[in-house]
This record gives sequence, C-alpha cells and structure tokens, in this order.
Amino acid sequence: MSDEQKLKRPKRIRLSLNVMIPNMLTLLALCSGLTAIRFAYEGRWEHACLAIFAAAVLDALDGRIARLLKGTSKFGAELDSLADILSFGVAPGMMLYFWSLETVGRFGWILVLIYAMACALRLARFNTATEDPNPPSWAGNFFAGVPAPMAAGLVLLPMVISFNLFGDFMRRPEVVAVFVLLVSFLMVSNIPTYSFKKVKLAPSLILPLMVAVGMIIASMVSAPWVTLSGILASYIISIPLAIRSHRIVSKGGTPDLFSLGPPEDEA
Repeated sequence: MSDEQKLKRPKRIRLSLNVMIPNMLTLLALCSGLTAIRFAYEGRWEHACLAIFAAAVLDALDGRIARLLKGTSKFGAELDSLADILSFGVAPGMMLYFWSLETVGRFGWILVLIYAMACALRLARFNTATEDPNPPSWAGNFFAGVPAPMAAGLVLLPMVISFNLFGDFMRRPEVVAVFVLLVSFLMVSNIPTYSFKKVKLAPSLILPLMVAVGMIIASMVSAPWVTLSGILASYIISIPLAIRSHRIVSKGGTPDLFSLGPPEDEA
C-alpha cells in the first residue's frame, strides 16, 4: 500500500472499556426511547412512560459513570446528544400524538414538531455554548432552562396524571397543547432552574432525608403514577423558587439551599 493510500484511509476510533461502559448506557437510553414509541403505537401507555423514565435514569447515570471512570470523550458527548433528541424530544411528542393530539389533525402534528424542535435547539445550544472562563461560584447551582430529560417528564405529566385521576380531562387536546407549548418554551428559555447537583445538607438533615427517600421509594412501589406526578409537580413549584434564588445570588446574596461549586450544565 502506497503512502498516499495510507493517508486517505480514515482513522479508526479506539474506545477503551472505560469509555465504552457509559456509551453502552447511552445506547440503552436510546433503545428505551425507541421502545417507548413502539409501546405508544400499541396503546400501552404505562409501558411507554416507564420506558421514557428508564431512559432518563440511564441518561443521568452515563455522564456520572463516565466521569467516575475517567471515560469522558467527544464521541460520548455527541452520542449522548443524539440519544437525547430521540428519547426526550421525539419519543414524548409521538406518545402524546398517538394518545391525544392525533384527534386534532395537523394542529396536533405541529405541536409535536414544535416540541421536538425546542428539544433540538436546547441540545444544540448546550453543545455550542462557550463556557465562561471565570464563572461565579454559584453558577453550578442552576441550569438555563429546563433540561431535556426533565422536560420529557413534564410534557408527559397529563398522561401520567390520567392513569389515576381526571383521565378524560387530561387527555383533551387543549390540555396537552398547553403543556407542550409551555414545556417547549421552558426548554429554550434562559429561566434559571435548580440543577440539584451541588446540594449541601446540614448533618442534622441527613437522617430525615434518608427517611424521605425511603418513603418515596415505597410510594413508587405502591402508587408509582401518583408519586411521579407529585415529583414532577414539585419540580414545577421549584422553578419560581429557583428564579428567586438566582436573583439573590446574582446580586451578591447568599444561596439558600445549595453549596457553592463550579458551573455545570445539562442538556
């Protein structure tokens, strides 16, 4: 083989085991998103929601495991974004279309497109954002807008609530449309939301927190959809609190619930 042919040969991407493990989790999240679309097409709504929430858990794990194993890579970051747009942008929109929006025809499909585009724009903004070389110490306590995995949960909240309460009302296209438009706006906005990555609790609160987590786990087993509805509703309530906290710390005040740390972001 000539030197010219060797130069034209594309370089192979070599991935170590430390890099492959988080990437496999990302692929599992992608598969969960695809499976949610299949379940929705078959009318298995609860299974579809579970698949989306499984994708969110896997998405939360892959980045943390990558940092733990020192296996972060440009390849993994790009793969994660591609998986996110399907699992949290396309799949939830398709689920809502099959569940409710299909009844209003083109308008319903336009809503699906708006939500998917908002998710894509958020991920693109995250991938191209220029990090501040000298960020304020409190910056890591907040995200700009709602991250994609949480947005998927919020936009599916009408479906989740309908499994136990207000089934016919929550399935009305106008109710779903309000959620789609509101969550789409929150994704692309610069509204500060809590990151929950830099929480620092007093030692006296650790035991109550463990009890609370245990109660949530028990509730998830006995009444999963009511519990998930409560968790998502609590996140909505936290948004105005985050706006207030962000305003305080940006003016030099003291953060209320979170420790100081380096800035972080999430797609």
